[in-house]
Amino acid sequence: MGKKVLVLCTGNSCRSIIAEALINANLDGVEAKSSGVRASGKVNPNAKKLLEEKGIWRDEYHSKTLETVITEEFDLVVTVCDHANETCPMFPRPAPKIHVGFEDPDGKGFEAFEATYREIEEILLPKLVEALK
Repeated sequence: MGKKVLVLCTGNSCRSIIAEALINANLDGVEAKSSGVRASGKVNPNAKKLLEEKGIWRDEYHSKTLETVITEEFDLVVTVCDHANETCPMFPRPAPKIHVGFEDPDGKGFEAFEATYREIEEILLPKLVEALK
């Protein structure tokens, strides 16, 4: 039986999409989805380019609001937004929650997206494995 993870952030255009792709590409038996409280409606072009370069982009990845996943059951909800001025969403359905914050690369150069990718890979993935035990 697989596990389902929801990755939440504010705009659902960078960090949560990168995390969703990394989880789906690297954690066997775990399906990830992502959404945002104020979904931008688009994937940041640098995030998409990076995931394409890494070979883990899927056409189904897109920026979506919480309402699109609210009826689904998740084994774990992860919030990834970390700025004090951001509103990290809360998932209203009962599910274990963890917070692992990453700086938002939006508006920065491609190197910032690469750094965020590495941080999510090195920090978030091991924490997810632990939390899903």
